[in-house]
Amino acid sequence: MKVVVGISGGVDSAVAALLLKQQGYEVVGLFMKNWDSNINNDAEGITEDVCPQELDYRDAKNVCDELNIPLYRVDFIKEYWDDVFKYFLNELEKGRTPNPDIMCNKYIKFDLFKKEAKKLGADKIATGHYARIEGNRLLRGIDNNKDQTYFLSQVTPEQLKDVLFPIGHLNKEEVRKIARDNNIPVADKKDSTGICFIGERNYQRFVSNYLKGKKGDIIDVETKKKVGEHNGLMNYTIGQRRNVGLSGDEKRHYVCGKDSKTNTLYIAYGSDSKYLLSDEAIIEDVNRISDKSPTFATAKFRYRSEDIPVTIEYLDNNQIRVKYTDGKAVTPGQACVVYLGEQCIMGGIIKQVFKDGKELWYLK
Repeated sequence: MKVVVGISGGVDSAVAALLLKQQGYEVVGLFMKNWDSNINNDAEGITEDVCPQELDYRDAKNVCDELNIPLYRVDFIKEYWDDVFKYFLNELEKGRTPNPDIMCNKYIKFDLFKKEAKKLGADKIATGHYARIEGNRLLRGIDNNKDQTYFLSQVTPEQLKDVLFPIGHLNKEEVRKIARDNNIPVADKKDSTGICFIGERNYQRFVSNYLKGKKGDIIDVETKKKVGEHNGLMNYTIGQRRNVGLSGDEKRHYVCGKDSKTNTLYIAYGSDSKYLLSDEAIIEDVNRISDKSPTFATAKFRYRSEDIPVTIEYLDNNQIRVKYTDGKAVTPGQACVVYLGEQCIMGGIIKQVFKDGKELWYLK
């Protein structure tokens, strides 16, 4: 059986390919280039290569040479721009906080990549995601710190057919040990962090090349008094504490709201501020991964957040209402992902946030 593995140049996909080969599959590597650093760096006046996909391709080639498997390469630069990067910019313009990695999985890795793999004769595809599939169930990865089902929450059941996650039953240290024991050249390569197309560069400076932020007031949500000036709402997210522009303020301040109509950024003081809390949200664009329709479950409202208990009401237009107790920094534009134990049930995009039955006016 032929399996085409998405080889990124990192240790996770390398070990995924190794394990599949050890299991007797015919393994083929496929490297995706989704962002053209050179073109975009030229447009931005940047001279250094801050998203080094060519270096990643070199590492991918070294991995495949070590494993003695072929490596093919495909460019999805235009498609990534149209389906992922434009979405990212449009959401920022609306004052929301998008998660482009989720859309990359939906439109690129489990759609275009899968179609390209089929052209190479793939019976199945595989990636280095920390997740598991049992039957038709999408399950969390065993390593709770690395579980990536949150990012798979917009991938449809049809897209998950014929997909393998070879490292989902391992933790990160086990993956690195397997790589070292088998002389994989990227065994100790540093994990990539953040959004690929931004890389190590300054987030606000990067965004400013595509969206021109309009300065506006920073308001203390409690006193309604101006305490500073922001550089454009797209540069901030709910719950953010650092790089808000109030360095002279000795108290711990947190972004608690953004009003795009008035171009106002609201801050609250203290990590336990009531203005960071909500108890209800409307979730749109819900993707049903399971045919289960629980009324009680748990949910994550951002990747690193803890699961919290929720009750679910099913609405029209592919929406759900989730109710919870003291959800912190629940942010429009981010994903809400619902679980029953280990199983990932569904995921959608946070549309509106409420407290005590009222939509939060500082989040509109």
